[in-house]
Amino acid sequence: GAKLKDRLVVGEGQGRILQRFPEKDWEDSPFPQGVELFCQPSGWQLVPERQPASFFVAVLTDINSDRHYCACFTFWEGLDNPQVDEADDELTVVQPAQVFAPKSLVLVSRLDHTEVFRNCLGLIYTVHVDGLTVPMETVVGNLLTCVIPIAGGSQRTITLGAGDRQVIQTPIDDALPVSGSTVAQLFRQLGIVNVLCLFCAALTEHKILFLSSSYQRLTDACRGLLAIMFPLKYSFTYVPILPGKLLEVLSTPTPFIIGVNSFFRSETQELLDVIIADLDGGTVTIPECVHISLLPEPLLQQTQTLLSMVLDPELEVADHAFPPLSTQPSALKIQDKEIRGVFLWLFARLFQGYRWCLHIIRIHPEPVIRFHKAAFLGQRSLTEDDFLMKVLDGMAFAGFVSERGPPYRAADLFDDLVANHVERIRQEETCPHKVMNHVKELAEQLFKNENPYPVVAMHKVQRPSENSQNSAQSQTPFPMLDEVTVELFIDHAAAKLKTAPPVVKAELKSMVPSGPPLGENGNVMANSARRLEVVRNCITYIFENKMLEAKKLMPAVLRALKGRAARVCLTQELNQHVLQNRAVLDDQQFDYIVRMMNCTLQDCSHIDEHGIAAALLPLVTAFCRKMGAGITQFAYSCVQDHMVWATMQFWEAMFYSDVQNHIRALYLETEEGEQEISALELASEQSRLWPTLSKEMQTERVQKEESTVFSQAIHYANRMSYLLLPLDTSKNRLLRSTGLVDVESVSNSYVTNSIAGSMAESYDTESGFEDAESSDVANSVVRFINRFVDKVCNESGVTNEHLKALHTMIPDIVQMHIETLDAVHRESKRLPPIQKPKLLRPTLLPGEELVMEGMRVHLIPDGREEAMGLMGGPPLLPAEGAIFLTTYRLIFKGTPNDPLVGEQVVTRSFPIASLTKEKRISVSLPMDQFIQEGLQLRSCTFQLMKIAFDEEVASDLAEVFRKHMHKLRYPPHVQGTFAFTVGQSGKMVVEHKTKDKNQSLKTLSKNLVKSAKRTIGRQYVTRKKYSPPTWENRSSFQSELDEDEISVSEEVDQSSLTLSSTMRSSDRQTMSNVVERACCRDYQRLGLGTLSNSLTRSKNEPFRISTVNRMYTVCRSYPGLLIVPQSIPDMTIQRICRCYRQNRFPVVCWRNPRTKGVLLRSAGLHAKGVVGFFKSPNTPSPTTPGSKGPSQADSISLEQEKYLQAIISSMPSYSESSGRNTLSGFTSTHMTHGQRAKVISLSQPKVSGKARNTPRGKWGSIRGSGRLSAYNPDVGTRLAGKESPQPNGGPSEALFLRQQKAYLYIIGDKAQLKGGKQDSFQQWEVVPIEVCDVRQVKNSFKKLMKACVPSSSTSEPNMRFLRCLEESEWILHRVLQVSVLVVELLDSGSSVMVSLEDGWDVTTQVVSLVQLLSDPYYRTFDGFRLLVEKEWLSFGHRFSHRGAQTLGSQNSGFTPVFLQFLDCVHQIHLQFPMEFEFSQYYLKFLAYHYVSNRFRTFLLDSDYERIELGVLYEEKGERKSPQVCKSVWDYIDRLNEKTPVFYNYIYCVFQVLRPYTFNSNLKVWDFYMEETLSEGPSYDWELRGWQERVAEETLDKADSGGPKSQRRIVWPCYDSLSKVVPDAITKLLQDLQSLEAELGQTSEKWKDTWDKMKAAQRTECKLESKVTPPSFSSSLLMASNLSHHRRSQGVYLQESGVGSSINLAMDHEASATSTPVAGRPSTSTLYSQFQSTESENRSFEGILYKKGALLKPWKPRWFVLDKTKHQLRYYESRQDKECKGVIELAEVESVIPGTPTMGAPKNIEEKAFFDLKTTKRVYNFCAKDSMSAQQWMDSVQSCLSDA
Repeated sequence: GAKLKDRLVVGEGQGRILQRFPEKDWEDSPFPQGVELFCQPSGWQLVPERQPASFFVAVLTDINSDRHYCACFTFWEGLDNPQVDEADDELTVVQPAQVFAPKSLVLVSRLDHTEVFRNCLGLIYTVHVDGLTVPMETVVGNLLTCVIPIAGGSQRTITLGAGDRQVIQTPIDDALPVSGSTVAQLFRQLGIVNVLCLFCAALTEHKILFLSSSYQRLTDACRGLLAIMFPLKYSFTYVPILPGKLLEVLSTPTPFIIGVNSFFRSETQELLDVIIADLDGGTVTIPECVHISLLPEPLLQQTQTLLSMVLDPELEVADHAFPPLSTQPSALKIQDKEIRGVFLWLFARLFQGYRWCLHIIRIHPEPVIRFHKAAFLGQRSLTEDDFLMKVLDGMAFAGFVSERGPPYRAADLFDDLVANHVERIRQEETCPHKVMNHVKELAEQLFKNENPYPVVAMHKVQRPSENSQNSAQSQTPFPMLDEVTVELFIDHAAAKLKTAPPVVKAELKSMVPSGPPLGENGNVMANSARRLEVVRNCITYIFENKMLEAKKLMPAVLRALKGRAARVCLTQELNQHVLQNRAVLDDQQFDYIVRMMNCTLQDCSHIDEHGIAAALLPLVTAFCRKMGAGITQFAYSCVQDHMVWATMQFWEAMFYSDVQNHIRALYLETEEGEQEISALELASEQSRLWPTLSKEMQTERVQKEESTVFSQAIHYANRMSYLLLPLDTSKNRLLRSTGLVDVESVSNSYVTNSIAGSMAESYDTESGFEDAESSDVANSVVRFINRFVDKVCNESGVTNEHLKALHTMIPDIVQMHIETLDAVHRESKRLPPIQKPKLLRPTLLPGEELVMEGMRVHLIPDGREEAMGLMGGPPLLPAEGAIFLTTYRLIFKGTPNDPLVGEQVVTRSFPIASLTKEKRISVSLPMDQFIQEGLQLRSCTFQLMKIAFDEEVASDLAEVFRKHMHKLRYPPHVQGTFAFTVGQSGKMVVEHKTKDKNQSLKTLSKNLVKSAKRTIGRQYVTRKKYSPPTWENRSSFQSELDEDEISVSEEVDQSSLTLSSTMRSSDRQTMSNVVERACCRDYQRLGLGTLSNSLTRSKNEPFRISTVNRMYTVCRSYPGLLIVPQSIPDMTIQRICRCYRQNRFPVVCWRNPRTKGVLLRSAGLHAKGVVGFFKSPNTPSPTTPGSKGPSQADSISLEQEKYLQAIISSMPSYSESSGRNTLSGFTSTHMTHGQRAKVISLSQPKVSGKARNTPRGKWGSIRGSGRLSAYNPDVGTRLAGKESPQPNGGPSEALFLRQQKAYLYIIGDKAQLKGGKQDSFQQWEVVPIEVCDVRQVKNSFKKLMKACVPSSSTSEPNMRFLRCLEESEWILHRVLQVSVLVVELLDSGSSVMVSLEDGWDVTTQVVSLVQLLSDPYYRTFDGFRLLVEKEWLSFGHRFSHRGAQTLGSQNSGFTPVFLQFLDCVHQIHLQFPMEFEFSQYYLKFLAYHYVSNRFRTFLLDSDYERIELGVLYEEKGERKSPQVCKSVWDYIDRLNEKTPVFYNYIYCVFQVLRPYTFNSNLKVWDFYMEETLSEGPSYDWELRGWQERVAEETLDKADSGGPKSQRRIVWPCYDSLSKVVPDAITKLLQDLQSLEAELGQTSEKWKDTWDKMKAAQRTECKLESKVTPPSFSSSLLMASNLSHHRRSQGVYLQESGVGSSINLAMDHEASATSTPVAGRPSTSTLYSQFQSTESENRSFEGILYKKGALLKPWKPRWFVLDKTKHQLRYYESRQDKECKGVIELAEVESVIPGTPTMGAPKNIEEKAFFDLKTTKRVYNFCAKDSMSAQQWMDSVQSCLSDA
C-alpha cells in the first residue's frame, strides 16, 4: 500500500508533518519515523527566490530491516517575510518582502517504482497548480487504494481519476533486483576499475560513501551497486541519501553504503577509514589505512576485459585498419543488463559448487543449513585467497546460505546458472567472445524480467502548464485536504478487496539443482601414483609386522605425506584395517602409525581445508595398543599437538557433517531405496511431503531429528575431550595454542600466563587452591567444549532441557577421561621406550671430564645444505643422539635419522670457550608428535648446533645444562678455564698454588708492587688533568699510576731503576728468564743489541735493550725488555710514555737487515699529546706548579722529538746523506702535519696513466709536501721506488731519491691527526689512514658467522651466501693494504712507525704482517712462533678481553683480532704457496685453539698478568703430567715429529712478499666453511688417533664377508678429506711407516725420510744440470705452471737482494727497488723453470746491472747468454718473456774489467764491474761480486773463442 503526507515549514528550519493519510498505520507496515529530515536533506530553509520543483527517492530501513521508498516531491510556496515585521536594529541587509518556503509531497511505499511515483506526485501538484476540476481527495484516495502485485510479471493500468493513465509492469521474479539503467550510469560516472574497487570493498565489508550534488543520482548509484552484488544482499547500513543533521552516522564502526550531498564534502574529510566515491568528479579515494582485497586473478583480469567489451566495444578494434562499421555500445538500458550479466557470470564462477559444501542439519520443522567453508576453499584450492575468505566470512554470504541453502524452494536465474552452466563457463572462460555471448543471453533474461511486456500501452499523465509554473504571484498555498473523504475512500476500497479473488500467482517450488560436484584436480592424483604406492606398501608392511621393511620405507613415506593425495590415501588405507571401530596394535606398529598420523596432521592448516583431520578423527579413536593391567592407550593421546584440534570451526564443520549423515540415515531407513541420494535431495523430498503429513507424524519427526543432534553432541563432547586433554594432565601442553583460552579470561588466568611461557609461580593466587594445574587444564577444556555445545545446539535447535543436560554432563566426561588418562600415563612411563638408538659415548682428551652425562637430543639441520642431502647424498641430519658437556667441549654424538645412513656416526663439537651465542628455540620434528624445546648454540670456531631435547629429557634438566654451560663458558677468573683446570678432577676452580722452587716469581710480583710504591713515594707527586682511556680499554689491570691520576715528575729516583748490576739475586733469576723470552731471542737475531751485564757496551750500536720496564712500571702491557735508541736515557722514556695511550710509547720491533730501516710500534697519542706534539714553539705555555723552567708538556714534546730524531739518526742512509745528521734548528720546529703533508689515503687507488708527471700515486692521492718544490715529482712512484723523469737532467736517481724520501713514516689514525701543518725541514712524515675499530670487527665477525654458518636455510635473494658475505664487511684488504704499504716503505730504506688505536689490535696485525712479508725467517715454524710470542703475547694483545674468556669480559663480546691476522696470513699463503714452511692446516689449527682454551698460550692480556699468575715461566720447568700440554707450541712441535700434517712440501725460502690486496684477490677461508661430521673438528689429535683405531677394528670385522668393493664414497661434509684422500707425499710417507712396522723395523721419523729424499733429489739435480740453481722441488713439483700463476697475478720479481716487489695498486708498472744492492740469486727460478721460453738454450744467465745510455741510471736486468743463437739477450726481469735488447756476440770486440762510474750501485767491490766493447758502443756492466763478474767474463770469452 502507499500513503501520502504533506508538510509545512516552520521558520526555525524544522520540518513538520501537516497531514498524513491514512491517519492510522497500515497493519502490515508501520509509518517510518523522521521522514521530515529526509525531505530536505540539506536542512529546511527559506529562500529569496522560487526554486523549480524537485523530485527524488530516499530509502529508509525500518527495524525489521525492510526498506521503505520515500518519493519526495518538493515545491516552493511564497510567505510574507517574518523578518520584516520584527523591526530588528541589527539587520542592515534589506530583506525581500516575500520569501519562499519548501513544501513536500511524500509518498512512502514498500515498492520501488520511481517513475510511477514521480508521475503520481506530479499529477497531484498539477491538479493543485492548474486548478483542475478533479477533487484532490479523490486523487489521493485512488492513489492510496490501487493494489499492485509485488511480482509475477503482471501488468496493471492505474488511474488516479484525473484523466490520467499509467501502466505498471512488475518484474517476473522478485528475487532479481530491478536496476533500470542505474548500473550503466554508475560505470559511466566512475569507470571500470573504480566500480570494481567499490564492488570488492562492499563485499569485503568496508565503508563506502557516495558524494554528488544530485540526490536522485545518489539513490541511483547506491541502487546500481546493490544490483551488481546480486545474488548477495547487502545487509549493513544502507542510506542512499543521508540528511545533513545525521552526518555523525558516518563515524559508526560498522560497514555502510551511504550517499551524501557534495554540499557536506568538507565534513567528510576527516573520516579516516571511509572509501569516498565522488560521482560528479568520477574519482574513488581510498584512505591509506584501508586495504581492499581484490578479486583473485585471473578472474579480475577477465572481468575487466568483459566490462570494457560492454562499455567500450570500440577499444578492441581501435587499432584495426578496417574497423567494423558499427561498434556502438548497446542502448543504456541494455548495457545495464549486460554489465549485470558479467557480474552474474563472475559470481557463478566464484560460488560454483557451493551446494556440495552445504551441511543440512535439520529438515523439520524447517531446514537448518550450514556451509562448510574450509572444504569449499580446499576443493577450489583458494585457501590463500584473501578476497574469497572475507566474502565467505561476511554477513552477505551468511544471508546467501540461509536464503539459498534450503533445497526445496523457488529457483531463479542464478540457481540455474551456477548449477547447469558450470561446464559451459569452464570451457569458455579463456575466450572472451564466447563469454560475451553468454553474458548477452543473461542480459536478455534480466531485461525480460524487468520489462516482461514489450508493447507498453500509452502513458498519459498531465504536466503542469508552463505559465502556471511561473506565475508565482497567483499561486495559492496548497490546501488542507478533507481527511474524512479520504478515509471513506480507503475503507470502501478495502471492503472491495476482501471480496475480490486473490491475484497473487502461487510460487512454484521445486528441488534446487546442485550442479556438478567440485572436482578434485585429477592430475594431482596421477603424478603422485608412485608416492601413493609407497604409502600403501608401508602400511601393509606395518600390519604384516615386517618392521625392517617398514623402517626403510618410513623416510620416503614421511616425505610423500607432504602431498595431499598421499594424506588422503593414508586415511583410506588405515580405514581398511579398522574392525568394529577397533584396531589393536603392538608397540612398534603403534609407534609407526602414530608417526604417520602426526606427519599427516602437521601440514594441515588449522581450518583443515582438505578434510584430512576430519578423516583421521575416527581413526585416532580406533587404533590402540594394550598396556599392562588392562589399560588401553589410543592413538589420540599421541597426536594432540596440532592446531587443528583447538579450532572451533573445525569441530563445528565435523559435527555438522556427522549430523547430516545421521539425519540422512534416519530418512533412508523409511524409504528403502537406492542409497545414492544426496542429503540435499533427501531434504528436498521431505520438505515437499511435509505439508501432507499429519500433526503426530510431524512432531515425531521433529523429535527424532532433535534427539539425533543431541546424541551427536554427546559423542562430540567425548571426542573433543579425547583430543584436548593431554596425556600428562599436569602439563597443559595444548593450551599453548591460544585457541582454547576464553577471550574474557585473558586478564589473570593461569592459562594465559602459561602461553606467555612463564610456567612457574603464575597461578591465579586468588583462586585459593594450589594444585591449580590439573583442574585448570580440565576447566579450560570444559569451557571450550561448553562454548562449542552452546553454539551448535542453538543453531540446530536442540531443546533447552537437553542443553542443560549436556552442560551437566560435560565436566563429568572430562573428569572421567582425565582419570583414564592418568592410568595410561602411568603405564606409558613403564613401557620400554621404543628402541631409540643407543647413546654413543664420545672419546675425551686426557684430563677432560664429563660435567653432565649425555642427554638425548636431536641434532636438527641448520642453513648448511650439504648435511641435509640437498646437494646430493643421503641426509645426515636430522640425527638422534646425545649431547655431552665436558670441562673442555660441547659434543653431540649420534646417528642420522635416515635409515639409509643409520650406521654412520655423526659428531659435532666445539670448545665450550668458543660459545658466542645461545638462544632457545622450539622445534617440531617431522617424526615426532610434540613441539620440543631446543637450543641453538653458535661457536666462533664456525660451528652451529641446533638441538631439540628429546621428550625423555625433563625441562629442568635442560635448564641445569644451560646453567653449567654458562658457568664453564664464563669462569669468574682465568684460572677457571680448561687450560688451568685440566686434570683437576671436576673441581671447577682450584686455588692456584705455586711451588717453592718458583720462589723468584713470588718475589718478582712482590717486588713489582714494592718498587712501584717506592717509586711513587720518592717522587714529587703532581696532580695533572688525566684524560681517561676509552671505556673499552679500562681493564682491571690498568696501572696504579693511571688510576690515581698521578703523574711522575722529572726527578725520578735513580736507585729503583738501575741496571742488573745492582739487582738482587732473585731479580736476576727473573731477568735471565726474561732474556729467554721470545723478544730477546729475536732482538739478538736481528742484531738489535744484547743484554750483557758489563756496562762497557759498544756505544756505537744505534740501539740498546732497555730494562726500564723490567718491573712493568712504565707500561703494564709491554714486555720487560724493550729496544730503544742508544742515545735515549731511561728517564726520558718514562716521561715520553705518558703522551701515548696506555703508556705504549714507540719501540723498535724489527730491523731491515739490508737497509737498516727499523719498524716501530706504539699506541696512538693521547689527544693532549697530539696537541703538544704539533704545537708551535712560540706560544707561551703556563708552567705547571712544581716544575721548574719550561712547562712539562713542552719539555715532553721536545723529548718526544729527540726520540724520533734518534731513531732517524740510527739509519745509515741518514748519516751518510749530505750533512743532514745535525739537529740544527730541528728541535725548535715542532712537527706539524696536515694539508701539505703527504696524505696517503687508502680508499680508492687510481691507476696512473702514461703522463708520468701527473701527481697521482700508487695509493691514491699522495700530495707532495713541497719539500723540494723545484721538482715536485710523483710521490707515489717515489715511494714505490720508480724513477722520475728529470727534464733538466738533475742529479742521478739514487741521490735524488734519498733527498726526497722521508726517513721516518708515521702511520697514524686519520681521526686523530686533524689540523696542524707539516714543516718542510722535517725528516718524518705522517701517513693518516682509516682503521676499523674493534666494534666494527665484532659486528662484521657476527655477520661473517651468519653468512658461513646460517641458522636456517632461506631462499630470499638478499640472504644468499655471497650477498651475506659481502655485507659482513670482513675487512682484510685494508689491513693487508697498510701492511704492503709499510713493506714498500721499509724496503725503500725508510723507517716506519705504526701508531694506531691503543697499539694492541690493528697495530699488532700490521706490524706482524709486515715482518712476515719482509723477513722469510718468520715464515718458518720457529719464526712464526717467535713472531706471535713477540708481537701478540709479549706486546700485550688482550687475548682474554677480546675473546671474552671470563665473566668480567662477558659484556665486551667476542672480537677476533687474531683470527683476522691468521686469515690475512692464509690469504698470503694462497698467493705464495711456496713461501711458507707450514701448511694451511697449521693456521687453522691456531685459529681453532686460540679460542679453545685448551692451552694456556693464548690466555691473559699481557706478560705482566702471566707473571702475576705464575704462568709465564713454569712452562720451562718439568710438567706435572706429560700428557697435558700447556703450550700450544710444544704441542705442535710434538705433533710435527709424528706427522707431516703441518708441513708444506713445496716450501723453499724467498725474499720479500707483496701480495695483492683487492677484495677480488681474497678468497673465503675454508676454515669458516668446512666441517667433518664423521669425527668433529680435527684439531685435537689424540681423539683422531683413537677414532682411526676404532675404524680399523670395525673394518677387520667386516672383512670376513664376501667380496668387497675397492671403491669408497667420500662425502665432503662427513669425511675428513685430508685423511680419506691424502696427498701423494703424505700417502707415501704413511705407506713407508706401515711397511716398516710390518717388517718390524723401528720406523724413522718422517722428517728424516723427507730430508734424505731432498738430499737425493739435489744430487740428481746437480748431475742433470750444473748451471741452473739446484732445487729439490724441480722434479717433485709437477710442472705446475706456477710461474704462469705468479704472472697472472701481476707479480714482478727481480733477482736482487730485494727480491720481489709487488705492485700494490693496479697501475701496471713493474715496481723496481730504489737502492739496489746485489744479493744472492733468488729461488724465483723455481717459479719459472717449468716454463722456460720455448726455443731458448740458456747457457748462462743471471742479473747484471747495466749502465743506461747517456745520463740514464744503472738498471738491474736479467741477462741470458745463448750459445746456439750466439747472442747476449737481456730482459726487464727473470719473468719477462719479451726481450728488451740483444747484443750480437759477433759484434763484440772484447770483454775487460771496468771501473764504477757515477750513480753505480753502492757497496759493491770494484772488481765486480766489467765492460763489453762492441763495434758500435761500450756497455758498462756490474755483477753482484767479483766472482760472478769473473764467471760472466769467462763465459762470454768462451763463446767468442768458440765462434
